[in-house]
Amino acid sequence: MMMMAAPALEDYWYEAETQEICGVKVPSILNDFIENQPSIVERFYTKLYSVPPNKTDEPQQILFHSNRICLVGLAKEHVVFEKGIRSISFEVGKFDRSENKVSGRKKSGGMILQADSTLALVTCVDGSVYKVRSCVQGKLVEVNERIVSRPDLMRTSGEGYVAIVMPKIEHCDVLKEKLLSEEAYREMCEKK
Repeated sequence: MMMMAAPALEDYWYEAETQEICGVKVPSILNDFIENQPSIVERFYTKLYSVPPNKTDEPQQILFHSNRICLVGLAKEHVVFEKGIRSISFEVGKFDRSENKVSGRKKSGGMILQADSTLALVTCVDGSVYKVRSCVQGKLVEVNERIVSRPDLMRTSGEGYVAIVMPKIEHCDVLKEKLLSEEAYREMCEKK
């Protein structure tokens, strides 16, 4: 039985076409590769931060999408990353956030959260426990159960979120005003 070699790229017929959308040239997938393409998070989310006044070593990051979905997680400067994470639990008091079930476009059935509602408890290697707060008033859409078995994911912006929360439309502007912009947060971190 004789094996045939795979055809060379030159054996395929391809003619590049220049396309424009709304006056902007669409880059060729072959010739116009963008090496430092911004990530999905950088392109589609606004980074906002919540820093409790009496606990400045416990900042949280909220990724706010234009469709008003918020990914709530920990900022990279949170003290749990220095201490090391032993475990993460969604059982907070009489609620187990991982049992949250929503349905439909309006996410009916989702747990109602206040900005100070606890989403999860993070236990560090030294035994200290930290609360992950919602920071957003709205409905709990889902929790990220992958972080329970892989706490290292929490360091990854976009993948390491703790929960997805959907605020009411009328609360979005107030939410953005209460939280720190990325620029304001960076300035605050430099002053420490």
